[in-house]
Parts: sequence; C-alpha cells; structure tokens
Amino acid sequence: MTGEPSIARVYNHWLGGGDTSAADRTAAELAVAAHPGLLTDARANRAFALRVVRFLAAEAGIRQFLDVGSGIPFGTSTHDVAQAIQPGARVVYVDNDPVVATRHASAGPGAGARFVAADLRDPDRVLAEAGELLDFGQPVAILLIAILHLIPDDDDPYGIVRRLTGATGPDSYLALSHVPSDLQPGAMTELGSQLDALLPMRSTYRTRAQVARFLDGLDLVPPGLVPVQRWRPDDPADADPDVAVWGAVARRVHV
Repeated sequence: MTGEPSIARVYNHWLGGGDTSAADRTAAELAVAAHPGLLTDARANRAFALRVVRFLAAEAGIRQFLDVGSGIPFGTSTHDVAQAIQPGARVVYVDNDPVVATRHASAGPGAGARFVAADLRDPDRVLAEAGELLDFGQPVAILLIAILHLIPDDDDPYGIVRRLTGATGPDSYLALSHVPSDLQPGAMTELGSQLDALLPMRSTYRTRAQVARFLDGLDLVPPGLVPVQRWRPDDPADADPDVAVWGAVARRVHV
C-alpha cells in the first residue's frame, strides 16, 4: 500500500472499513472535519447502491451488472445482492486503483463475477474487457456510483457515459450517484477544497441540471433524480434531509 492517499481507500474508511494506510485515514478524517456530514453522506450513498442493485435484480430482472469505480470490497457487494435474487447473475467490477485490484483478487468474488483493472476514462477498454463475461446484446445495468465527479469536464464525462450506455441494448439501465455543487453548497465547496488538497485527483461537483445531462435519452425510474436517501428508501425515516448526494436510475428503451 502506497504512502499517498487514494479516494478508494479514503471512501473505505468513511464506510467503516479497515483496509487503509495512515495517509488514507488522515485524509479521511481531515475531510470529515471540513464536512461533518460526510460520513452520513457516504453511508447513505452505499445504502442507495445496494437498494439499486436489489431493484434492478428483483424488479427489472437484470442479470448482468457493470460496476465501474467499484472500490475496495467491503461488506455486502453488488454480486452478493444480485446473485441472491438472480442466482445466475454476472458482475464485472472495474477500478483503476491497484490496491482495489489486489483486494478483489484476495476476496475471490467467485463464479459469475470478475474484476477488470481499467479506468472509466477509457470506456472502450472497459467495454472490451467486461465483454469477456457480459453479453451486451442482453440487458446490462451500468453502475456509476460516486465516480463521475472524479472525471473533469476536460475528459468529456458525458461522452464517456454515452459510449457506455450506447453499447447496451433496450431494457438496459444506468444507475449513478454524484456529489453535488447545489446541495449544501457551502459545505461542498469546503469539502472539495479539502479533498483537492489531500488527494492526487481533483473533483468536479455538479448541479442537479448538470447531473441530469448524464441521463439524457433515458427513461428515469421513479422517483427520478433525487438525493440518494430519497430514492426508494426501505423506511421513510431513513430519508435524512441533510444528505448531499444526487442519485438516479434510468432505463434505455430505444437502440
């Protein structure tokens, strides 16, 4: 594990994981000091991701998942939820952090799941390697959970998403969550400045309208693009009004 903090390991610390270095933990705690609601945000985002997978497997009947920016395996993972509902479900995890690759290898996700070491900014490679397990002629759910804000505008994040969704057929889905610039804007500005000073990669927080552009041409699943804690919560009491992360699920209807 390197001495430089990484967002994957920092996020793992926010979730309560222990697969971190001293540098990761220091960066994580300094970020929390800048935005005390960060732990609630991170855990609400994680809960959203698992609810989304459950919805996709149980209600949408999806049996193939492409989880890009998957992070370090921790607790219940995408394949755990999907395969519990759809025993033959296939899952490809993608991340560019070498520590994430090592942890996936040691965790051994088992049959129907594999890890691809690739960067979201190279969608052609992501699709080519994922295609060794997934059949893009059949419905696929693409999960972009808390990763798009790590892609700056200069790297054409909208084009990247179009390339990924364009490789899928009808009844495929895109699920995403994104750190906002227009929810708790003061806190988000402070958090962004702190993380940019601590981590080698820079963040681009976006407004609801900017996040909605990633979903152009897709049919939003109710309740639409909302703060993640309000997306089909298991208990209405869990819909904490102070969580600051946008989230949505949308379906591709036409090719």
